[in-house]
Amino acid sequence: MKVGILSMQRIKNYGSFLQAYGLKSILDELGADVQFVDYHPGKTLIPADGGTGVKRKVLKAIEAFQGSAPLSEKLRFINYKKNYAAKYYPYLGITEKMNYTPNVDLLVIGSDEVFNCVQNNTNVGFSPELFGQNSHAKRIISYAASFGNTNYQKLEQYGVADKVAEWLKDFDAISVRDNNSVQTVEKLTGKVPQTNLDPVLMYNFLGNNKVPTDIDEKHKYMMLYGYSGRFTVAECKKIRAYANSKGLKIYCIGGVQNCCDKYIDCDPFKVIAYFQHAECVVTDTFHGTIMSIITHRQFVSVVRQAGYGNSEKLVDLLNRLQLKNRQLPSLDLLDAKLAETINYTNTDEIIKNERVKTREYLKGWLAE
Repeated sequence: MKVGILSMQRIKNYGSFLQAYGLKSILDELGADVQFVDYHPGKTLIPADGGTGVKRKVLKAIEAFQGSAPLSEKLRFINYKKNYAAKYYPYLGITEKMNYTPNVDLLVIGSDEVFNCVQNNTNVGFSPELFGQNSHAKRIISYAASFGNTNYQKLEQYGVADKVAEWLKDFDAISVRDNNSVQTVEKLTGKVPQTNLDPVLMYNFLGNNKVPTDIDEKHKYMMLYGYSGRFTVAECKKIRAYANSKGLKIYCIGGVQNCCDKYIDCDPFKVIAYFQHAECVVTDTFHGTIMSIITHRQFVSVVRQAGYGNSEKLVDLLNRLQLKNRQLPSLDLLDAKLAETINYTNTDEIIKNERVKTREYLKGWLAE
């Protein structure tokens, strides 16, 4: 069966790559002939953050150069972004040529925030294709899709609730990954969607031989994983104080932060190895949290309410995996929280059962 995955595979960050690779690998294992499908970004419903096109890229580069991290590490980050597509797209089987609306037997929309249509990211915007429109697929389902910070109230506020409801009702099946998305789909369609966990949890990355078993680092380190500049100067001072008290270097992946000792530019599979060998992890991202969990790290997830925020997805994820106590509302509590023992027994059992559930859901549609 020819299967298309319509996801965030071209977004240049490790989480987007790993969720795309994980879902493709699961479908490959189930015997599907898989290809990635592209979408046309729509106009943003709210003012674009930092402009569009070249202007947006320039502003993002300037943002990376701000702060007091060593210049050499800032340049490593810029180099990572510059070479990302050429290095890592081939793992997904995608090229610079876009693959719009191919003829496939099944289109799987997701994972990631594919339904997050009320946002200011010009790489996404309000795109009907992310809701299955203009597709040449015989059947359309979603897998672990998320509305992110978009909810029913925002859809109504921006006058698109009826459109989105109409589009979702055309799906053959809907699977989402978080409670906000469940509530939004139910409000729009009158039906409760299935819930599934993110592919980075559902695919066994630790059993993939592309993930190295060792890394060549002579220093003990803590991992700081977040978008560039997301950790404030005050937060970085507290992270530095903790690292110094434990004799740890601060390694940054994904983005460069003020307190960065070294920025790691490596392939997405080696990122998992860096997590495995970290003494501890501080993150404020969804996939940084997931990578901490699958590698059984001592970690904290910094929950943010202000600005774009992350509370909906992080709180939901940690609750589902019975790791609610890993939430960190303030860096003032960093020492105490990282000193707590983490019991992964129940979490591992949940992941094991959810992996079966994921394969049953996808296999059912491959058998149609």
